[in-house]
Amino acid sequence: MSEIISKKNMRLKISVKDWRQAITEVGCLLESGGHTIADYTQEMIKAVETYGPYIVVAPGIALAHSRPAPSVLKTGLSLTTLAEPVNFGSEENDPVYIVLGLCAISNNDHLEMISQLVEFLDNEDNIELLKSSNNIQDIYSAINKVEQGD
Repeated sequence: MSEIISKKNMRLKISVKDWRQAITEVGCLLESGGHTIADYTQEMIKAVETYGPYIVVAPGIALAHSRPAPSVLKTGLSLTTLAEPVNFGSEENDPVYIVLGLCAISNNDHLEMISQLVEFLDNEDNIELLKSSNNIQDIYSAINKVEQGD
């Protein structure tokens, strides 16, 4: 997963006013990392407007994404943690304090990354690290541990 997410694609303890701004933040990280063009961020927002808060995949965690599209240049992942959680409209899993942005060039291209991401997020220590850390290196190291199978 560290090959897909770089330290430059992470921001911690950011302040946002709502879920749209949270998605915009992870979208901007994907764009600045060369993974997407700006249209992809709008596609992620439109997906939530159309289908609802399905991207809130676990308590406190949103995985913003859209379909593979011409606006995706290469598969990538971005991560933000929020200074104050925001609601996405998910009765079961709001409020959200961890927002990930995912883009893939094909439907199958991101499966390994998703598998590693699930393994990382399945560990409560990693969730607590994401919630509390102000140190990108600590989070990056924890992600590398999962990737290496430690």
